Amino acid sequence: MRHRLTASTLLLALPALARAADAPVPAASAAGSLLQVFVGLVAVLLLIAATAWVAKRFGVMHGGASGLLQVVASASVGTRERVVVVEVGESWLVVGVAPGSVSALATLPRGEAPPAAMPALNTAFAARLQKLIDKPPFGDKHREK
Repeated sequence: MRHRLTASTLLLALPALARAADAPVPAASAAGSLLQVFVGLVAVLLLIAATAWVAKRFGVMHGGASGLLQVVASASVGTRERVVVVEVGESWLVVGVAPGSVSALATLPRGEAPPAAMPALNTAFAARLQKLIDKPPFGDKHREK
């Protein structure tokens, strides 16, 4: 009974809705439209940033990585070739990776990963930079007397 009442009320309201649709719509100001677009853009950008934060926070970025397989180290040996050490269970696999192919090179017992080495500073560059900093801008000729 309730559905019949709702349906009949909607049917009776149709002529009033049709008259409302024919009414002239006031012109929107350009500033209001621009503000609405700007607020929408900011909302979308905030939504993207929040989604990225949540994904990073809860580890969604790792993709298909699992506890069984883990990359221990890798080194580039060419423009598109790499040697990768992968830990699988209690052993390490040394794998050569090239475009279109992956080749097992060796199997090693599980070891400890060496700590990341700090790159050596180029002292020659540092000395030349300090020399340039200490040098007067235009040499001795243009010094004020």
